[in-house]
Order: sequence, then structure tokens, then C-alpha cells
Amino acid sequence: MQSVVSVVNRITGVLFHLLITLLQNQWAQCRYALGMEDGTIPDSDITASSAWSDSTEAKHGRLSTGEGDGAWCPAAPVFPNESEYLQIDLHKLHFVALVGTQGRHADGHGQEFVRSYRLRYSRDGKKWITWQDRWGQEVVSGNENTYEIVLKDLGPPIVARMVRFYPLADRVMSVCLRVELYGCVWNDGLYAYTAPVGHVMNLPGIPVYLNDSTYDGSTEQGMQFGGLGQLCDGVLGGDDFIETKELRVWPGYDYLGWSREALGQGSVDIEFHFEKPRLFNNMQVHSNNRHTQGVRVFSKVECLFKPGLLQPWSSPALTLPVPLEDLKDPSSRPISLPLGGRPAQILRCKFYFADRWLLISEISFLSGRKTNYPGFYILCIPTNHEDILCAWLFPAGLPVAKDDGSNTAILIGCLVGIILLLLAVIVVILWRQYWKKILGKVGQELDLLRSELRVHLSVPSDNVVINNTHRFPSAHEEPPPYPGSPPYPSLSPPVSPPLPPSVPHYAEADIVSLQGVSGNNTYAVPALASSSPGADALPLPELPRQCLVFKEKLGEGQFGEVHLCEIENPLDLPILEFPFNVRKGRPLLVAVKILRPDASKNARNDFLKEVKILSRLKDPNIIRLLGVCVSSDPLCMVTEYMECGDLNQYLSQRVLLDKTGPSHNTPTISYPALISMASQIASGMKFLSSLNFVHRDLATRNCLVGGERHIKIADFGMSRNLYAGDYYRIQGRAVLPIRWMAWECILMGKFTTASDVWAFGVTLWEMLSVCQEQPYSDLTDEQVIDNAGEFFRDQGRQVYLSRPAVCPQGLYELMLSCWNRDCKLRPSFANIHSFLTEDAMNMV
Repeated sequence: MQSVVSVVNRITGVLFHLLITLLQNQWAQCRYALGMEDGTIPDSDITASSAWSDSTEAKHGRLSTGEGDGAWCPAAPVFPNESEYLQIDLHKLHFVALVGTQGRHADGHGQEFVRSYRLRYSRDGKKWITWQDRWGQEVVSGNENTYEIVLKDLGPPIVARMVRFYPLADRVMSVCLRVELYGCVWNDGLYAYTAPVGHVMNLPGIPVYLNDSTYDGSTEQGMQFGGLGQLCDGVLGGDDFIETKELRVWPGYDYLGWSREALGQGSVDIEFHFEKPRLFNNMQVHSNNRHTQGVRVFSKVECLFKPGLLQPWSSPALTLPVPLEDLKDPSSRPISLPLGGRPAQILRCKFYFADRWLLISEISFLSGRKTNYPGFYILCIPTNHEDILCAWLFPAGLPVAKDDGSNTAILIGCLVGIILLLLAVIVVILWRQYWKKILGKVGQELDLLRSELRVHLSVPSDNVVINNTHRFPSAHEEPPPYPGSPPYPSLSPPVSPPLPPSVPHYAEADIVSLQGVSGNNTYAVPALASSSPGADALPLPELPRQCLVFKEKLGEGQFGEVHLCEIENPLDLPILEFPFNVRKGRPLLVAVKILRPDASKNARNDFLKEVKILSRLKDPNIIRLLGVCVSSDPLCMVTEYMECGDLNQYLSQRVLLDKTGPSHNTPTISYPALISMASQIASGMKFLSSLNFVHRDLATRNCLVGGERHIKIADFGMSRNLYAGDYYRIQGRAVLPIRWMAWECILMGKFTTASDVWAFGVTLWEMLSVCQEQPYSDLTDEQVIDNAGEFFRDQGRQVYLSRPAVCPQGLYELMLSCWNRDCKLRPSFANIHSFLTEDAMNMV
């Protein structure tokens, strides 16, 4: 009998490990609407400090609904005090990852909205905490009009039972508000933890701050207590603790870490307080193990359990050793610690140092609610925003009755039944996840089959703005395409409101669309660039048309043409910006973009916007806008042109210089020369990315070559018939350089600096192939699009460009990193430029 139970215990342990993995996957999707819009949250749980009238009570503050007068409106203006608030009571702890706000539309009659607000939250209804972002900012940007929904990712997310919205204003004004919360039930049950304050690791030239910067409790005498922070925010740190997953934060941000020397003791004591008594089966700790820098996973853990606040600690402590001989790999890892199904409301665990430093990123628990039946408890799996699947579990560590022959069969039957029930829970969860993946594939394929692929320009923003003039689609309808987000049906359960897009977001309202003469956008440009002081006046000099001497036609587009011209005596034009590499008496080559006189008013406005914005691009590796001719039609803009033409033609007419020397009379180029030119392109893109400009069409055809192989990035390629085969035409209208585009650009129209990095990888491949063939030359356009779908599915069937013969392995690995499926893991242009200037030149 004892051996049977032992086998059952081992099987149960394996099942628990699988359940932990499933639970972590569920937290990654913890972005469900919590019920303001669909009415799941009743009116009685929505309260406010005041209301302007009965028709603007708190209960009307529901996102995308128009009951009463269309929103919650406080009785008094919100300036200068900040005492008015809208409160939502969720009745149990929730993990809130996102909030949405909206003004009072009222079928077009509303005029009130909230431009900014503060969030406060509480876990007990007594202590209220003001939410801050990772840089300590409390004010959240709100709405710009009455009808659009603005979604704000909470970084860091919050664990709360009650949430309050406090509208703000910079002057006396009336405001109205509608809101929604997005997240899921906090099944972990953790209410607060107490831990020592993290320390600073001083590496050569780099201070690494290992403090719990998002902790929302109190700090006294080197201890943090009464709150939650980075140990339960769902973010797992990487192998290198200096690198962080969050942008613009300090090194070490993803970890909470302690020094044995600074702490003055051999262990780190962490105490965990839970909302209610629970039965604990497993604790999972994500720890760093970079032992080359004195960081190692803890050697053992000792845990004490307290069943209730007024009850004594259990004795003896549960000791769990961690075999260090298995931890020679410096990768970070989750350490799973069995807790034996012990009852407790408070846990105190000592994590013993195995080296000079201990770094922990995340701690989670697999626990269940106590039942009235001794020896059993309930484990609920979050398959939606509420507990859906619950199982009765028999903790593996409970004592077993003696084998007296009378109840052996019954006990074995119970154990087998429990295991089968666990298996059923797991099968149901896996089945749901499988169908989510299927729906995701279908959604992407529908997106590809649309009659016209809608491409959005993009620039990073903390908010996403959704036009709400239409209702949300049902589960069987195809939704409108939102910028920077996959189709909603691929992410939403059939009975739930649509999920908000995942971070980072790209706000369509923040974009200026530049048509140019090609009729297609090239740069994605921040709106601020066109709304700066003095933007109404053109910032460039008016050039006399008679100074432009026509040489040849470079290309044409939907709204005009691009000509190659000469300025015969550029030094005679003092209005031009110098220095140029032009000797007195020698002409200056320029490219002239000419807008047709019969172009539409919108095309003319876009042309002038492009002039204003591109005039800001002053970098040695970006083509300079020199002047304009706008006093009469046709409108013209004059840019630099390089005497050696575009890089694609320049390289395709050369062969790579072999170690044996040049052959015949064919022009040659060396590997160091290629790397030098690639470094210049990376430098120009580094400049563009610093301004949040997204190029969208980086390729060798859009790079120009000057004397001494000086490279400048341009945007003429799309207008040239020579490169028509590089663009995929959709319904005879939009053209897209799909062979240079990241998978998220093709499938979702999501263009970012990270997608420019992808295009740079393809451009580098072109250069090291000396532009002898088109990328993916063995694939049709449709197969290239199918390959983007394989990147999305990430099942190992995606096709990468092969390593060029001259390309060292280290440089090819740089290309592969540019084509990483996860855009956040692609290198920055600053890192690429550093690599090309310092490392790649020395490769053979």
C-alpha cells in the first residue's frame, strides 16, 4: 500500500510541475476586461465622490456604453483640488495590467473628457496606494477627445481589490469619464511580502541597482514590508542581470538582489502574507546563476508555516536543499520547491547564499483553498478572468492510513480518481490553448486575404488610441484593423470582450503621413516634428529654378517625378548650406522631387509636411534636403545626390576582392570596405532611431554612394522602375518591399525601429552578397508572405536567408539577431554600429 501511494505521489508531483507551467502561461495572457463594459461589475460596486446629476452617476462610467447622459461626471470642477474620484470594487484581489479611459460622447453631444488622471488602489479598502510608473511618475495621460478609447499599460501592474480614478486638469473645467480595467483574478493569493532592501553591485564602470523599485509598501531600517513589488510582477529576468527587458531603466532592474557581505548573514529572510489560509504544494523561485560574477542560486531553503495570524510557527522548519553541482550553467532558471501541501497563511523562508550574491526575479506559489474535508483542498486554474476549472486535490505529504485490508481498495480508487481529475483539468487547458492558436492562425490568414492591406506608420508611445465610432465586433465578426495589433479574434475567448493590444503600443494619432512623389509612405514620423514652434513657415531657402540643369529622370511615382539635376555654380548661391565637397566652378549633383501641378490638395499638403520634417534630418549619413521651389507650380524639393549612384548598382557592378588579387578588369571591393559602408548605414539609422523616425524601406537601393565610398541613406528606391520587382503590389495600388520587411510588418502593418533593424539585416545580407541576387530569390512573393506566417507561428519552419560565402559566422549571427521573431530581442542600431566599427572589421 505504501508503495502505491509513493508512486501516486510522484505522479502528482509531475502533474503539479505541469500545472505551474500552465499557470505561468495564463499570467502572460492576464489582460481580460474585468466587466465595466459588459456589466459583469454591478452598479452597486461602482461608486464616486460625487455626481453632477442622476444621469451622470458613477454607474454610467462604463467604457463604450452610453447610458444616462453618457458618462460619470463629478459635481464640481477637478481644478485645483484632486478630491473627485470614480471607484470600482472588484471584491477580491485582481492582477490589473491595463486600464482604458474615454470621455462623454453622448452621440456627438458630449464635450467633456479627462486629459490626465491619477490611479490609486487598495487591497483592503483602508490603505490606499498611488500608482507610479517605473520612473516614479504618477500622472497618467488620458484622452484628447470625447469618443476615442485610450488604453494605458500599467508598468508596473498592480494587485488590488479596489481601484480609483482621480481626474486632473490644468485649469477650471468640467470633466466626464468612462473606464474599464483589464487583468485577471489574483489566484496566487499573495497579499504582501517582507524582505531586506536590495543592494547595489558595483561592477567596473557600471553600478547595478538590485533594489525593489516598484515595491508599494513601507521601508524602514533596511526592510520593506506591507506591500508587493517586483517579486510578483510577472517579469522574469534574463541570464545577464545587467540587461533588462524594460526600456530606459537602469541595469539590474529585473532582479532583487542581496550581497552576503552587506547583509551580514548567510541567508535572505523573506516573509509572505496571504489573504486567506491556504494549502501550499509548491513554490517556484526564478533565480540568476551568473556564477562568473559571484552570483549563484541559493544552496537551500528553510521554510516555516503559520496557519493564522495569531497562531505559532510550525516546527520543525521544512528544509529543501538545492544541489549546486547541477548548476554550472550560468543561465537563469526557475527552481521548483515542493512544500508538501502544508496549511498556512504566512510563510517565512530563509534562502541561503551559495556565493557572494543572491539575485531573485520572481517567486510564485501553487496553492489551493482549504476545504471542510480533512486532507483535501481545492485548486483553481485561471482559464479566463474568473476561476473556471477547479479540482479537489490530495496533498502528497499527508499521512496514509494503515493497510488493514478493509479500505485499501477505496483509498486507491480515490487516489486514482484524483489523478484522473487532474489529468482532465490539464487536458481541458491544453485544448483551450490549442484552439486559441488555431483561431490565431485563421485570424492572420484572413488578414492576408483582405482586399487591401492597410499599412500604418508607427512611433513608440505608452498609449494606444482606438477610434470608437463603431461598436466592438462579436466573436463571429472580423474586427476593424487596429494599429500595431493582431486581429482581435485570434486573442479573445468567444464569450469575452476583445482583448486590448499587447505592448508596446503604436498610436495612430501621433503619426504624420508623408506621401511624397511616390504615393507611398517611406518615413514614419512623430507628429511633434511637424507641430514644433515655427512649423508653419518652411525652414528651407527658396532656390531659383533656373539654377537647376536637367540631367536625367531617376524615377516617378503616383504624384510626381524624381529628376537628377546639376547646380552649375553652387558657390554662387549663398543661401545653400555649406560645406559641400564642391570645388569652385564645379557643378553640384542634386535630386529634385517634383510634384505634378494637378496633384490633389492632400498630396500638396503632404509634400509640404515632408519638406518641413525632412529638413530636420541633418546627419553625415542621411541625404540632406537643400532647398525648395514652392513659390509657383510645380512644387519641388531639392536634395543631395551622390555621384556614384545607389549602393545596389554600385555593388552589383563589382566583385569581391579575392586574396589572390584582382581578376581581369572588373572593379573590385574588399570585405573591410563593405563593413565600412555597412557601419555608415548603421550610423545613419542610429540617428533616425534617436528621433523616433522609422524608415520603412531600408535597402541598398535606398543608399547612395559618394566619393571615397561615403554612404548616405535616401528614399528614392520606391519611385524607380529599375526596382519595381522589389515591391509587392496589392490590388494594383499599395506597394510593399516584403522581402525586406519583418514578419510583423507583413502580417500586422506594425512598423517600428525594430522592423528597421530587420531590414538592416537584409541590407547587410545584400551587401555581403555584392547585390548579385534578390533576397529570397528562390521564393515567390506569396511564399515570402507564407514565410512571415511561419515566423508568427514559430514552429521551426521559418526560412532564413543563408550565410553569404564571404560572411564570417559572427557577422551572420548579427544578421540572425536582426531577424529575431521577438522584436524586443533585436539589437539596437547603437549596438549594431558599435559591433560593425569595433568587432566585424577584424573578422576574417
